[in-house]
Amino acid sequence: RSDFSCATKASEDHSGLTRQLLDFQHDTVDETDGGYDPFSQLKERFTDFKQRNYVENFTNYQKLAEQQTPEFMVVACADSRVCPTSILGLQPGDAFTVRNVANLVPPYEHGASETTAALEFAVNSLQVPNVLVVGHSRCGGIQALMSMKSKKDDRSSRTFIRDWVSLGKSARLSTEAAAGNLSFESQCRHCEKESINSSLLNLLTYPWIEERVKEGNLNLHGGYYNFIDCTFEKWTLVYRPGLEGGSKYAIKNRSTWS
Repeated sequence: RSDFSCATKASEDHSGLTRQLLDFQHDTVDETDGGYDPFSQLKERFTDFKQRNYVENFTNYQKLAEQQTPEFMVVACADSRVCPTSILGLQPGDAFTVRNVANLVPPYEHGASETTAALEFAVNSLQVPNVLVVGHSRCGGIQALMSMKSKKDDRSSRTFIRDWVSLGKSARLSTEAAAGNLSFESQCRHCEKESINSSLLNLLTYPWIEERVKEGNLNLHGGYYNFIDCTFEKWTLVYRPGLEGGSKYAIKNRSTWS
C-alpha cells in the first residue's frame, strides 16, 4: 500500500510539471538570475542550426518528420570527447544512435537495457542495414574494466559503473592473455579494440540479429577513433556459421582514415 501511495504521489508531481510546460506562454525573453547561463551558447548554436541547416533543407526535414530510414545503427561511448555525429559528419536521419559507458553491447541473455532496446528497435523496426560499434582512445570505462581486481571484491565496493563494465570481462581476459606483459596503458589500448570485437560477437547472440546477418540483410562493423592523432580505424565482421573446423568469424575491409 505504501508503494502505491508513493507511486501516486510521484505521478501527481510529474503531471504538475507537465501542466506547467503546456501552460507556458512562448516568448523571446529568457528568465535568468543574472549569473552564468550554461545554455546561452546552446541557444546560439540552435538558432544557427535552424537558420543554416533546417531552413535551407526544409523539404528534407519535413520528410524526416514523417519517417526515418537510417543507414546505420551506431553504438558509441558516452565520453564527451567522442561524438559520432561530429567525427563522422552524420546528418539527421543518417544514424540511430545509442551511447553508453565504454560502448558495450551486452549479450542477449543480459536482458533489457537502453542499449538492447535501441538495437531491437533499429534492427527489427527500422531494419537498418548496418550496425557500427565505435570505441575510442583513453576510454575511462575500459580503464575501469582493466583496473578491476581479478579476485572477487567485497560487495561494498560494487558500483553501477563496475557492474556495467563487467560486461567486458571476456575482452579483459583476452587482453591479459595477449598483452599482459605490456604496460597498463598499452593493455588498455589493446582492450579498447578487443572490447569492440567482443561487442560485435555479442550482437550475434541476438536471434533476430544473427538471422539478418546470415541472410545478408545486416552487416556488423567496428570502428576505433583515436582522438590523440585524429585517426579512425574501421573493419567489418564476417560471420560464417556452419563451417567445420576453424573459426566462424573473420575481419574484412579493414582500413584506417587519417
